[in-house]
Amino acid sequence: MLTAETPRTRTAAHSEPAPAHGGRATASTETEARLHLVPVRQRDAKEFVAAWHRHHKPPPGAVFAVGAADQDGTLRAVAIAGRPIARHFDDGQTLEVTRTATDGVRNANSLLYGAAWRAAKALGYTRLITYTQEGESGASLRGAGWTVVAQRRPRPGWNCASRPRAAHGTENTARTLWEAVTAAVG
Repeated sequence: MLTAETPRTRTAAHSEPAPAHGGRATASTETEARLHLVPVRQRDAKEFVAAWHRHHKPPPGAVFAVGAADQDGTLRAVAIAGRPIARHFDDGQTLEVTRTATDGVRNANSLLYGAAWRAAKALGYTRLITYTQEGESGASLRGAGWTVVAQRRPRPGWNCASRPRAAHGTENTARTLWEAVTAAVG
């Protein structure tokens, strides 16, 4: 299994890396890594998310996962795509990038979002969506050619009387919905 050798920092999905020392990332962590795509098993991708993602656990399911490794073969980032969380998007033609996680290496999320979209299209999907949370710039998504679809207001959580659910710690956070779609024919 490819693993990150030593924890450098934990970063959020869809966010810019934050160095462990609290300042700007050093040139050695930013420019030395030449990333390339690698296949990654769902189990290994979920372990990476558990180790590196700052506010979410690994998703329960997945359709596929893709990784980014450095020139030494060390896994530096992962993206997991699965069925959309919102049931009205689960139309059989749409997938959702449910998690990305990096060890802080630069440009990994853009690489992975582009790869996830190419993989989804190769599997016959026509739309790939994901969300960013308030305070996350979305630079990696813009860099991969994704577009903003909607702004979602904060919600108190998913708990309701008919279907009780536990809080996950990210409730009351505004989100932005992004998408990559195939060009309309005609």
